[in-house]
Amino acid sequence: MQSVWREYNPNPAGRKVGDCSVRAVSAALGVDWETAYALMAVAGFNMGDMPSSNSTWGAVLRQHGFYRFNLSEACPDCYTFKDFARDNPRGVFVVGTGTHVATIIDSKIYDAWDSSNEPVAFVWHRKDD
Repeated sequence: MQSVWREYNPNPAGRKVGDCSVRAVSAALGVDWETAYALMAVAGFNMGDMPSSNSTWGAVLRQHGFYRFNLSEACPDCYTFKDFARDNPRGVFVVGTGTHVATIIDSKIYDAWDSSNEPVAFVWHRKDD
C-alpha cells in the first residue's frame, strides 16, 4: 500500500521541537509556521494558557471555522491516522491522539514524521469542507 504520509516541517529552522500543534495549525489554515505560532501565542495569552495546549490551538481552529468531534471509545487503539485518511478522501482534518496532532488534507497526512499508525482520539474538521 502506498504511504499516505507527506513530510511536512515548516519550522523555519528545520527543527522538530515538539511543535506538532504549530505544524498542524499551519497546514490546516494554509499559513506559515510563524503565523500559526503567533495565532496560538495570542490565543494562549488571552486564555491564560500555553500556546501548545489542546484548548489553545483548538480555539484557534474554532475561530477559523473548524469544529471538534471525538471518536468512539470502543476500540481506542484500532483506528489510526492512516485509517482515517483512507475513510476521508476529501477535506481538511486535524487529527489528534491527546499527545500528538497532525493534519490530513485530501487523504494525505502532513507531519514531520510518519504518524500514520497513531490512534485517532479526536478530529477537528472545517465546516465548509
